[in-house]
Amino acid sequence: QQNGVVAKKDKKIKLKTLYDLYQNYSKLNKKSYHKDVSFIKNLKIYFPETLYIDNLKLSNFEKFKETLKTERKSSNATLNKYLNVLSKMYNLGIDEKLLTENPLRNIKRYKEANHKIRYLTKEEEIRLYQQIDEYAPHIKPLVTTALQTGMRRGEIFNLKWSNIDFDYGFIELLETKSGKSRKIPLSKTMLELLNNTPRISEFVFVNKDTGNPYTDIKHGFSTVLEKADIQNFRFHDLRHTVATRLVEKGIDLVVVKEILGHS
Repeated sequence: QQNGVVAKKDKKIKLKTLYDLYQNYSKLNKKSYHKDVSFIKNLKIYFPETLYIDNLKLSNFEKFKETLKTERKSSNATLNKYLNVLSKMYNLGIDEKLLTENPLRNIKRYKEANHKIRYLTKEEEIRLYQQIDEYAPHIKPLVTTALQTGMRRGEIFNLKWSNIDFDYGFIELLETKSGKSRKIPLSKTMLELLNNTPRISEFVFVNKDTGNPYTDIKHGFSTVLEKADIQNFRFHDLRHTVATRLVEKGIDLVVVKEILGHS
């Protein structure tokens, strides 16, 4: 072994090999592939593709953890995600008989705080939209879709025009977290939103700057939450809001389950 990390025969391996292995694995096996693309992009800033694997020591990964924590103020969950991606990269290298050891196995993960289930009150919703209009109008259709359909963030980002049946008034999602397709009825608000959305791509919601579907709106969403003074709230809580409001309206729990795609 060299540096207590990998065998000497591994020293010719560059990180690019592991990045490529992981991206191929993610593309074939994970619905959250678009998220992994973002994580890999950020990882390459700290660990460039040209680095030889035998030059990486445990101290490099510990320093990486500290940098994310202090400079980027990353959450424990985000830190663990980066560590888990790195670890999977090494494990894939081991599976391919390119490596013999995974140094991430000895890196301590952070304890993740449980998030309290939260929903948006009507007053908070008014404040939220006021701030969206002023600071981040580009996320308005995405937030509205979340509140009108209860769709997951990734489902909204990946929504295609082919998923929408305007004749019968529903959205049909074929690729879902549960693996089962589901149909979501179109409200008048949602139908109006879709009719006013230009069709410039096969995807419904497209980033005008890139021409590609959104992969993240974290900055814009965080900004409007702060401006609206809405505490301890995540985009996923918009989905909880829909569930709460459906139940309050007396909708049968079985129907709520079907609309939201809960198993």
